Amino acid sequence: MALKDLLVTSAHRSGGSFETRSDRENIVARFANHLKNELNIQIRTIEQIKVKYIETYIAHRLKEGISQRSLQNEMSALRVTLTNSGREQFVKQDRLSNKVLGLSGASREGTKTAITDEKYQSVLENAMKRDEGVAAGIRLAYELGLRSEESVQAAKSVNTWAKQLNEGKYSIRVIFGTKGGRPRDVTILPENRAAIIASVNFARSIAEKQNGCLIDKPDLKSALNKFHNEARVLGLTGKNSLHSLRYAYACRQLHSYESQGFSKEEALAAVSCDLGHGDGRGWYVEHVYTK
Repeated sequence: MALKDLLVTSAHRSGGSFETRSDRENIVARFANHLKNELNIQIRTIEQIKVKYIETYIAHRLKEGISQRSLQNEMSALRVTLTNSGREQFVKQDRLSNKVLGLSGASREGTKTAITDEKYQSVLENAMKRDEGVAAGIRLAYELGLRSEESVQAAKSVNTWAKQLNEGKYSIRVIFGTKGGRPRDVTILPENRAAIIASVNFARSIAEKQNGCLIDKPDLKSALNKFHNEARVLGLTGKNSLHSLRYAYACRQLHSYESQGFSKEEALAAVSCDLGHGDGRGWYVEHVYTK
């Protein structure tokens, strides 16, 4: 088995959500391709990977203009994969720390921005013309703050959500596609209830026509690929990516909580919980999602 195959297999076995595993697999495959194609290093086992190979790879990526934050994520993927392959002590060496590799100056403040109402309506209108299932996923992401995989798999839950909403429940539970497989409850605030009900009912109608799916593809991977590709065609790229829908949701939730009399700290903690981060990441919500 080639080094690339070994790394991808180890990356997959390292756990996480589907999207996390997929990203990790792409990163380690890129690293293996760099060793083989750019450096002509013909090693065949993970045990043969040397510190200088990783140093050279990161230096190359920096020259390509890849951001420090992105490369921090790449190093995290490499560390997890190598650790899972029995090289835990190897990745703990000082030479492979973010600081020594020149990656420690990256800010965690967000590079995305909340999508504007005008941009969202334009995207949604065009999505309806291209693919109603994609449009349904975009609406759910915007109204409920769903991640991409959560939106694509929402068809499994829309009937339950509709029932909960019709019963006047104050929250719905997101189960499928969540990060780390951790279900979370999304609070339904009064001023957003009507729009959420409309989005859920629309998604139900699409799922009924497409054998219980929003994205008409045979498996999750191809469905996610189509969702992302369609989003790019619709203009959801750069600062206005799919994640910008989630940012807009966070801003609306924060405003609603504060209008109910929540303190800033309480409101940020509540939004953090709605997003699935837990109540301890208010700073992250303020500086990334609602900046």
